[in-house]
Amino acid sequence: MRFLLFGKSGQLGWELQRSLAPLGEVIALGTHDVQGADFKEPKQLASAVHTLKPDVIVNAAAYTSVDAAESDAQAAMLVNGVAPGILADAAARMNAWLIHYSTDYVFDGAGDRPWREADPVAPLNVYGHTKLAGEQNIRTSGCKHLIFRTSWVYAARGNNFAKTMIRLAQDRDSLKVINDQFGAPTGADLLADVTAHAIRSALDRTELAGTYHVAPTGETSWFHYARHIISRARAAGAPIKVADPEIHPVPSSEIPTAAKRPANSRLDTRKLRTAFGLYLPHWQLGVDRMLTEILQ
Repeated sequence: MRFLLFGKSGQLGWELQRSLAPLGEVIALGTHDVQGADFKEPKQLASAVHTLKPDVIVNAAAYTSVDAAESDAQAAMLVNGVAPGILADAAARMNAWLIHYSTDYVFDGAGDRPWREADPVAPLNVYGHTKLAGEQNIRTSGCKHLIFRTSWVYAARGNNFAKTMIRLAQDRDSLKVINDQFGAPTGADLLADVTAHAIRSALDRTELAGTYHVAPTGETSWFHYARHIISRARAAGAPIKVADPEIHPVPSSEIPTAAKRPANSRLDTRKLRTAFGLYLPHWQLGVDRMLTEILQ
């Protein structure tokens, strides 16, 4: 079994190199590899697939700068929309599987019910539109595929919300954190492990192809997520300056951003759990493990 992994240097790509290794040979490519993995030059991608002849293509590359996408829509669409379609067409020609990652941002964030896979899509921002385009191009290709929608991804490797909150809590006397957006922080390690388990099942059961939601159990707001992070950091001995009463919940309108964010990022994972027989742990377990790593 040969895997061709794009986006090897990202949070998810790094974890996928670990989780896929027991399943077969993993060829991991980044933007600057000579085989051609620059998603802003998508035509190179088909050539790389043809040359390396994988059984499974795993696309962990993405344009993830949500605010920057508002003024850089062409680049975001190339990476998130056009490139996945090219990979999907190449996969269809070779009868290979394509594994791809999407986002809750394909929905409008209304209500408080967790989003199901078949719910109507209505992105609020450019990033969401480009990720939706990628999904649609993959489905149109007819290739065997697994699309995993997820939310609030973090990892010990690279920058993330937890590291930012710890840094700010060490430097400031007070903090303001958004309290009207809800979701479940999802570890890149969990997402990678789910991917490996799902691939192993889907290779023998092609009827499992399709779109699935992946997130841990439970939910929180950015404010309560920040409170949890700072509390754990203080308990671990980090030099936290801000006192708990000085961490203030505020509405999204008080911290404006270029791109509008969905208020409801909750994802219903019943389809995934039923299809693949998986158990998804509570979000705090993964976050606490990550905090242990970065606070050592």
